[in-house]
Amino acid sequence: MTSKERVRIALSRNVPDRIPMSADFVPEVRKCLMNHFKADDYYDMLVKLGCDMLVAGAGIGSSYYGKGDEYTCPWGCKWKYFRNDSGSYTEIIEHPLANDDGSKLAAYHTPDPDADDVVMPLKDIISRYGKTHFICGFLACTIFEASWYLHGLQDTIVDMMERPDYVNALFDKVMEFTRRAGLRFIDEGVDMIWLGDDVGMQHSMMMSPETWREFFKPRLKMLINEFKSKNPNILIAYHSCGYIIPIINELIEIGVDVLNPIQPQAMDPAVIKSTFGDRLSFWGAIDIQETLPRGTVQQIRDEVQLRRNTIGEDGGYLMGPAHNVQADTSVENILALFTAARELAVY
Repeated sequence: MTSKERVRIALSRNVPDRIPMSADFVPEVRKCLMNHFKADDYYDMLVKLGCDMLVAGAGIGSSYYGKGDEYTCPWGCKWKYFRNDSGSYTEIIEHPLANDDGSKLAAYHTPDPDADDVVMPLKDIISRYGKTHFICGFLACTIFEASWYLHGLQDTIVDMMERPDYVNALFDKVMEFTRRAGLRFIDEGVDMIWLGDDVGMQHSMMMSPETWREFFKPRLKMLINEFKSKNPNILIAYHSCGYIIPIINELIEIGVDVLNPIQPQAMDPAVIKSTFGDRLSFWGAIDIQETLPRGTVQQIRDEVQLRRNTIGEDGGYLMGPAHNVQADTSVENILALFTAARELAVY
């Protein structure tokens, strides 16, 4: 069974030979893994590691790790690197639409979704691995996150209550990039499109379900309908960190096929599977807050076995870390995860 077949079967809520795997890593970890596997190319390394699905894409979510201590991304946001105990991370320090009376938004243009660089990363991995591996087109930070990256989080949330005309115009402008880029990804032959915005916190939603329904549900529905009209076989993944149980049924209603990342300290993967598993597939669920960075090899194996027997029972599951693996995680523990998956996550 090829990796492509394995993922397609699993995400169709059927049972492959074993649970497929996927993962992504922050730059410090990427470098360590590429050194370990003596790989010059990131995707070659992922294949050697054992990933069945490969991800590439476009949009503001691709702007996290630019060059220089400070840099401005193609969307006009200024980013800065900050250090922590294990590595570095970036934050936006200047929002191009901050303190906007409307004139900045009227003059603002997103990057061109028809530019060659939007599809080049996908073209590359499809040409090399599209016949053997499942290919996912990344367009997360789809509406809400891209908008607040541009306008500022506080301003965006306040304006959702006080200036709905402004944020509706902002959301529509951002969404148009996703719409056109997603249609191009489908033309290139991706197997799945990955949408999403973080609207969950550790134990509650960042906004009320009613607010999410007003601003984001209809836009997501429109995007998904258009993508599936173009290719009825395309799968749609949706990402939100944190607790989002109040809106999962509605994500299913509007056409989401795969939910990511099932952050296990925010939502119990076993409960999510038992509640929604007849209508939804899942991707993620390996804890990166405790088990992967600080667990022993045996604890990692125990978690793999637990996920196989709960969220992975009877298919419908793509195993992976519940976010990009951070710099506090050792190569040893990453290898232990993939070894455990090969040995224990079988049917």
